[in-house]
Amino acid sequence: MCAACLRAASACMCRWIAPVHAAVELLILQHPLEVANAKGSARLLHLSLPGSRLVVGELFDPQILSGLLTAGGRKPLLLYPATPGTAAAAPDPAMLGTPSALRLVVLDGTWRKSRKMLHLNPPLHELPRLALHGMAPSRYRIRKAHAPDQLSTLEAACHALAQLEGDAFQPVLAAFDGFVAEQAARVTTFGP
Repeated sequence: MCAACLRAASACMCRWIAPVHAAVELLILQHPLEVANAKGSARLLHLSLPGSRLVVGELFDPQILSGLLTAGGRKPLLLYPATPGTAAAAPDPAMLGTPSALRLVVLDGTWRKSRKMLHLNPPLHELPRLALHGMAPSRYRIRKAHAPDQLSTLEAACHALAQLEGDAFQPVLAAFDGFVAEQAARVTTFGP
């Protein structure tokens, strides 16, 4: 097993790691069922963004989660669309002006799993939300999506980071394309 990507040596993704510095700090909260998903993109995202943090769980202790969200005095911002029945605030434009003061929080899981994570963790309810609009279709062709603009965790985070601090994340997206192509070839060669 590879110590870096935590995959079997035959499926190691380390060749696709494309390190890019981000001023915005990234916190990935990964659903436990996503950890062993061979098609998952969160680990590649985490390894490509030095300084990011990946924490596995579904229900987090509120004090621990609050500490993760606000560590180092950064202002947390949840990458998640508005949901019916919530009063999630849009981010203050002044807050967005200093990327190095921000922590982008990303939920890694299916839509159903991420909704449950959001529901179970009240500290997440209070965060201002950043939503992506007008996205091009996902390039993540190795998994099912209900709509063309439903992005992988990696794609969504890269687009959000580009929105917050500029388009320096193309190397990560290009590496992701290679990862996806390799995974698609595995499915073609070995079957689903």
